[in-house]
Amino acid sequence: MSSYHLMMSQTDTPDTIKEIESTLLETVGDMWESTVSRLPYLGAALVVLVITFLVVALAKRIARGLFDRRDVRGSLQDLIVRFLSIGLWFVGLLIVGVIVFPGLDPAKALGGLGLLSVAVGLAFQDIFENFFAGILLLWKFPFEKGDFIECEDIVGRVEDVQIRMSLIRKTTGELVVVPNSFLFKNPVNVMTNRDRRRLHLTAGVGYSENVDEAVSVITSALEQCETVDQEKPIEIYPSGFGASSIDIDVAWWTSSMPGERRRSTGEVVTVIKAALDDAGIEIPFPYRTLTFSEPLKTMATTGNDS
Repeated sequence: MSSYHLMMSQTDTPDTIKEIESTLLETVGDMWESTVSRLPYLGAALVVLVITFLVVALAKRIARGLFDRRDVRGSLQDLIVRFLSIGLWFVGLLIVGVIVFPGLDPAKALGGLGLLSVAVGLAFQDIFENFFAGILLLWKFPFEKGDFIECEDIVGRVEDVQIRMSLIRKTTGELVVVPNSFLFKNPVNVMTNRDRRRLHLTAGVGYSENVDEAVSVITSALEQCETVDQEKPIEIYPSGFGASSIDIDVAWWTSSMPGERRRSTGEVVTVIKAALDDAGIEIPFPYRTLTFSEPLKTMATTGNDS
């Protein structure tokens, strides 16, 4: 009985192998025939992708040209061009999908895309938050490329405003990649919103000096500074009684660029010091006066003491 089954299994083995080979060959053949039959569709889809790429590039160039003629600000140009590119690529990819999968119609594709967008939105909530924050930043024009901004502890020059993040080059040289939601939620000080910015410093003169004369000397000194904008008012007023001096508030206008502000402050401090010295007006250092309730006793010493 066992020998009979062994003979049967040995007889069936070649037939089984032949059946497997035949099935594999039929499957591969069907796949090959299906692929060959769909080659025209794949070629058409490739042509649509190339056409879409060329159309997007041409649309960008035309849009930039129209914006330049109408003096549209740069951030709004970037936003519109990006949306235009996304829209054209969406249409092109939708056409490609219909060509490659003939059973797929635009209505089904849009419905599936809607469900997919909901799932992706829930999974990548932070990314979409930054995305919409970037759109609002570009649309509302709080700052442009090249502006110097200050947000929390970040101070630097805006190198690029992208849809999801902004690139800020700090004044110390580091590049900071900042999520747009951070800039949208926190106060941002745009230091270069205007070409000129007013600076302040406090100068001090001794209590024994003539304050009006000191103000006149400081005013004349600032009128000789190269970094001070002489077309805008120079404001110099006594501002209070300091611990050791009469405080004088000095305000002037200069360039809003960080480097120019430091340069102007250095020049103003230098010329004020030189002018007050030349006029013989004291710039006091901190004084301390000690008062005792009773006179201090002193002891005389002689040179023989050791």
